[in-house]
Amino acid sequence: MQKNTVKIDTSISPANIEFSPEFNVAITFIDRHLDEGRSEKIIIRATSGEDVTYGQLAERVNQSGNVLIKWGLNSGDRLLMVVKDSPEFFYLFWGAIKSGIIPVPLNTLLRSNDYAFMIEDSACAAVVYSPEFRTEVESALTQITKAPEHSFITEGVSGSFMEQLKSASSELDASPATATDDCFWLYSSGTTGRPKGAVHCHRDMVVTSQHYGKDTLGVTEDDVCFSAAKLFFAYGLGNGMTFPLWSGASCILFPERPTPDSTFDVIERFKPTIYFGVPTLYAAQLQVLESVEGTSSASPDLSSLRVSVSAGEALPADILRRWNENTGTDILDGIGSTEALHIFISNRADDIKAGSSGRIVPGYVAKIVDENGKEVSQGEEGRLLIRGDSTCKYYWNNEKKTMDTIVDGWLNTGDTYRQDEDGYFIYGGRSDDMMKVGGIWCSPFEIEARLVEHSKVLEAAVVGREDDSGLLKPEAHVVLNNPEDACDDTSEELLHHCKTGLAPYKYPRWFHFPEELPKTATGKIQRFKLR
Repeated sequence: MQKNTVKIDTSISPANIEFSPEFNVAITFIDRHLDEGRSEKIIIRATSGEDVTYGQLAERVNQSGNVLIKWGLNSGDRLLMVVKDSPEFFYLFWGAIKSGIIPVPLNTLLRSNDYAFMIEDSACAAVVYSPEFRTEVESALTQITKAPEHSFITEGVSGSFMEQLKSASSELDASPATATDDCFWLYSSGTTGRPKGAVHCHRDMVVTSQHYGKDTLGVTEDDVCFSAAKLFFAYGLGNGMTFPLWSGASCILFPERPTPDSTFDVIERFKPTIYFGVPTLYAAQLQVLESVEGTSSASPDLSSLRVSVSAGEALPADILRRWNENTGTDILDGIGSTEALHIFISNRADDIKAGSSGRIVPGYVAKIVDENGKEVSQGEEGRLLIRGDSTCKYYWNNEKKTMDTIVDGWLNTGDTYRQDEDGYFIYGGRSDDMMKVGGIWCSPFEIEARLVEHSKVLEAAVVGREDDSGLLKPEAHVVLNNPEDACDDTSEELLHHCKTGLAPYKYPRWFHFPEELPKTATGKIQRFKLR
């Protein structure tokens, strides 16, 4: 094989992926499209009105790499990116990789103390940020003892990144690399505490884009991808960037906060064929769709969609059923993680089981083990471990957590699962969210799924709480469709609803009705805050 090439053998399942000895992934995802005749095809459609072709993207990636080199960044240096979903994100991310620099996209919804932690933890050489995040980032830079040598705003001021990019050379040779060299980092979303920097290598985006994007989801050159989930974390990075790039498709970039109205507007205007959401957003969208039934208001036009995708948290079967009834399309639920980069267990368009995460994605293997690391019998719950070529190499600056999470190539997902008699994986909650009630393991998700079936409930989270005897019992935090329904009578309704649909010991002993649940920016409920 020549330099910077990847060979995909689709004659076997899963497809075999072979990398050349010298492999910089930016060549495969960016430059390859020029050789394949896509220079004039639009890759990015930004909701701000800007379109970018594959040819323009390749040119600006080279210019970006040259700007970073001009700043004095060297191969292996970390570039922290607090950048909104925009063309600049693409330019910086791929320009860094092509020039040997390691991009680290950060959650754009964090506060200054979070950024200060990650700036110090990463020992980065530079921070680049969109103007919208200036206050928090610049405050973070004042809080740390040793600030990075460079910090730049992407646009809108003199000397900004985009201003410098315009005058930079559009010629750039790719920095030598191998498929297993460090390429980029993603910080975990923090559902269990402090974020951890997951270090990914050059091959990882190829593996997820082929095995999930193409082999499972079926992304083609004709698709238009729209991800409500943002680019800064693993799910959105694949949905909104690497999957369309890998398949020669197009993507829609929407930097604003996703709401039912805003996402429906984007779908109607830009006509995506694949929509990526999270369970919380689907629930809110269904509330809107169902509220216009039988009224003179027009339902949003979602006819362009051929399929929708969900991840982040398990999708209740009731949401899948209602989405199908209201849109005529399915939601493919799956489970992935920052450490694995994207989804490794998923439903498929021709193989859906409501209430399950589906079956293993080609290219991955999974096993469910007990507390001693021994595989459990089919139907029994345990810790889910997975293995695949997209899993991170290690956590930066955290050897103990690396040793606890990645053992002999197996990634401990931190999730509790069982596999039913048909081979589908059934989610049982986070391993650290499970509780024993009356000496029997109890899954918070099972109770949550029952609660959201009630017509008054928008979403719910269940955690363990000690009773007066010091025994753990389920406690429910319920967001209602109508906040005015928060009362003792509603608590009694929900209690009866749970008792009639769950095993006797699984009903919540307490009910709370907050206006919203604490979540990460990716829509995952932070149960540790509720606990």
